[in-house]
Amino acid sequence: MNTLKFVAVLLIVAGALGASYGGFSYTTQTEAANIGPIHLQVTEQKRVNIPLWAGLAAVGAGVLLLLTGSRKP
Repeated sequence: MNTLKFVAVLLIVAGALGASYGGFSYTTQTEAANIGPIHLQVTEQKRVNIPLWAGLAAVGAGVLLLLTGSRKP
């Protein structure tokens, strides 16, 4: 499988996941205070939203790349 087909399939899969789930979340930890032997940490969960149009555009670009990339000049 060449690189162009790999990128096309990757766009299709990532776009489908982005369109179906609508985003992803991740957790960050920061140190709030270090007072002697006491260490306070803050855990915060953040969410990245992926618009529906962006997921569908990635799927469309992947399909277009897959179809046009297989043509030989």
